Amino acid sequence: MTFHYLLLAAVTSLLSQFDQKQDVASANQFFQQLHQEQFTDSPIQFDTNTPKDSLQQQVWYWAAEWLYDQQQYQEAEHYALKAVQKYHPQNPEIADCQNTLACIYVRLSDFKKAADYARQSVEVVMRSGNHDDISSSLNTLAGIYMAGYQAKEAEKIILQAIDHANQADNPGRKAIILGMASEIYHTLGNDQKALTYAEQAMKIEEQLGRQPKLAIRMSQKGSALLGLHRYKEAEDIYRQIIPQLKEIGDYHSYAIALNRLGMALLCQERKKEAIPYYREAANLFSKMGDLYNEIHSHRGLYESYWKLNPDSAKMELDYFDLLKDSLYSQSSAEALSRYNAEFGNNQLQQENEEVRQSHRTTILVGIAFILLLVVGGWWYVRRLHQKEKEHIEALMSEIEVLKREIAEDKLVTDQAEQQEGTTTQMADEDRKFLMRVVEVVNEGMAVGKTNVEYIASELNMSTQTFRRRLQTAAGETPKAFVSAIQMEKAGKLLKNNSELTILDIAMQCGFEEASSFTHTFKRVYGISPSQFRNG
Repeated sequence: MTFHYLLLAAVTSLLSQFDQKQDVASANQFFQQLHQEQFTDSPIQFDTNTPKDSLQQQVWYWAAEWLYDQQQYQEAEHYALKAVQKYHPQNPEIADCQNTLACIYVRLSDFKKAADYARQSVEVVMRSGNHDDISSSLNTLAGIYMAGYQAKEAEKIILQAIDHANQADNPGRKAIILGMASEIYHTLGNDQKALTYAEQAMKIEEQLGRQPKLAIRMSQKGSALLGLHRYKEAEDIYRQIIPQLKEIGDYHSYAIALNRLGMALLCQERKKEAIPYYREAANLFSKMGDLYNEIHSHRGLYESYWKLNPDSAKMELDYFDLLKDSLYSQSSAEALSRYNAEFGNNQLQQENEEVRQSHRTTILVGIAFILLLVVGGWWYVRRLHQKEKEHIEALMSEIEVLKREIAEDKLVTDQAEQQEGTTTQMADEDRKFLMRVVEVVNEGMAVGKTNVEYIASELNMSTQTFRRRLQTAAGETPKAFVSAIQMEKAGKLLKNNSELTILDIAMQCGFEEASSFTHTFKRVYGISPSQFRNG
């Protein structure tokens, strides 16, 4: 860590020197340092007649790249914005600088700006015909769309990227793109395919001898293993790569791996062990200004504390909600949707139908890993075992009976009382209470409010009173009872409303994101919503 900061200080000192003098000598000193640290493939040196604008353009662009690699995202943004102004709009090299800005803004969780620069970059790169550049651009764009919760669009883009990477014959680039494909399929819930892509990427990295990149591919494999419920295998992977990532100074990847190790432990019901990993990750992301990953740390802390310390759990949930509200603005969602339509309709008319769905952005290896988390990350933590699954199914049957009673405006009929799986000895008062809870949850799902505080408020109770009352009436926690109501409704919507998308159904069931809905659904039904609908 000391070496990392010494190197950072040395390079930034040379950069400051150039900013003051803006001459050839200070520019050459800056690039000599970058090459000494093996950041550039070959030496970059300018002669005494190099125009000042060219010096500024190159030094500031490479400064942005280097600072991005060092995870100094605010400083990287500063220099990339200065550099992009020095390029002529028709200069093909401007695409690299625009792409760098797109990557920086993904790290800073500003997806509107990321999409803006990705769009500008794609207009340049798609005209080049260079398969390597195109595959890199499509890879970055796929990451942006995945971060914007448009994983199906990301899938279309990454498949095009793989096709171009195969034509480019660049193994290093292909490994990055296969890693991104792994992340996208993990987000889509197809973890077997995610595992296949991750292992293909690992094989390439091993052949190339790129150990730092191999650690990232292993992390992507761990993500797929978590999705496949192979928690111990995932834990072993993260325990292996975390020291490596810390040693090489890749603190962003290190923090993400801490999050993932916390998740592996949480899924094994080792909540107390998970807490310090989530906590360290949250602190690192907070220092970096990475809201996108920080919210997952606090989500994990909430889940870890849920039974150990309810007060601490509530604090983490409040912080999670605060960060989430800060992360995505309506303008970001609108921008991604608008650009998706524009890319499809305007930008790529000369390409075939699939390529017209794809777009551009950049060259940076780091983007594949930033979305590691995208990666769908933290909504898997409430895995239920088979016995719990059967319990939820029985509870769903009970709730279906209650809903029929609400519709008929009467207590359960003699015929319903005889149905297997219903609670026939329940007191009228308890049943009326549960019927009212079902009504409140149904109303809350329509407006995205299914938390305990909202339900208790609608019932004119304190949260503690509501919890005790529900436990007495149904022998259930609020979380299990609400989840059963949501899943009972989800099953009916999937079977009877083929025009609704998975996201539409998720929102109607009170979920803000399709990923959390999908994983809750798989926990209960054992298959994905799409498989349930098509079954």
